[in-house]
Amino acid sequence: MAGKRLWIIAAIVIVVAAGSFWLWRTISPRESTDDAQMTGHVSPIAARVGGTVKAILITDNQVVKSGDVLVEIDRRDYEIAVARAEADLAAAEAHSRAARAGVPVTSAAARGEEHSANAGTGNAEAALRAAEREVDASRAKLNAAKARQVEAAANATRAAQDLERMRPLAAKDEISKQQFDAAVTTAQATQAGAESAVASVHEAEANLDVSEAKRVQAGGGLTQARAQAQAAATAPQQIALTQAQAAGADAQVLQARAALEQARLNLERTTITAPSAGVVSRRSIEVGQVIQPSQQLMAITSLTDVWVTANFKETQLASMRVGQKASIDVDAYGHAVEGHVESIAAATGATFSLLPPDNATGNFVKVVQRVPVKIVLERPAALATPWRPGMSVNATVFLK
Repeated sequence: MAGKRLWIIAAIVIVVAAGSFWLWRTISPRESTDDAQMTGHVSPIAARVGGTVKAILITDNQVVKSGDVLVEIDRRDYEIAVARAEADLAAAEAHSRAARAGVPVTSAAARGEEHSANAGTGNAEAALRAAEREVDASRAKLNAAKARQVEAAANATRAAQDLERMRPLAAKDEISKQQFDAAVTTAQATQAGAESAVASVHEAEANLDVSEAKRVQAGGGLTQARAQAQAAATAPQQIALTQAQAAGADAQVLQARAALEQARLNLERTTITAPSAGVVSRRSIEVGQVIQPSQQLMAITSLTDVWVTANFKETQLASMRVGQKASIDVDAYGHAVEGHVESIAAATGATFSLLPPDNATGNFVKVVQRVPVKIVLERPAALATPWRPGMSVNATVFLK
């Protein structure tokens, strides 16, 4: 008896609870609309690269999973592009290595030339100073030789005059033979000295000419050395130019590497895969068709990630809030599922229409507007039958 009493009590509790729930659902405030439909994600599938369609691996209304291959485009042109990009990258890397290897060589050579040019300038300046000293010495010797020439010429003239005065005296035996011979010897000696002095002057003049030529040559060498030093002074600019060329070669490597990545990416894009799970819809291509980039090929319609867009009258929104419970009745299946209000649109549907009404024209007729309300399912994965976007539903929102 005790067990039967417990069963009776349990049955009464269940009946009371069911009745209370039915009563609450019947008399609780709510708002309903039949202007509602299922909405879901429809992903357009477009080609990222152009080419000839080689294979189509799906059919209309076929169920696919994320990552399934849908279409294959002829890969040969893109494989050639990848090979060309790899060759360009190899050439750019070789050029970069050569440019980088040339930087230290150019740096060492330029600095060596600069040091050598500076040393050459110093040597040329020293040589010019030595040549100028030699010119000064040669000019001093010439002046001394000319002075000796004047002196020797004076001595020779005086000795010749003395000899001429003694010659008549010697003829009259007024002077001794010894005195006359001495005068002759003196005249000859002074004449020889004068001639020697003339030869010394000529030699000094020749030496001065040689010294002047050396000075001119040393001056030209100094000018050339200074020009070389000025050219060598551009060593920092030469090094900077070489480093800039190496940096440019490195940039070409990066550019070639980016081109290779783009070519590989284009090659990967010749295989078109499904971005998400769903059903293939609106297929518009055939094998052998030449397609262009961004051309739409088909669409993937999701049957799991769906929700309800219910258009409630503006007069029904006064007590409607986000999070309120909702009941969704699908016309196709005849049963209801639970949901809740996720969001309410910020404007009426007419506001976003292609041709919104212009109420300032003077022929205004007041029409009750409708506001889209998004209702999501509580357990979409537990649906026994697929809910397809576009299906008509009846939506009821419980306001309390």
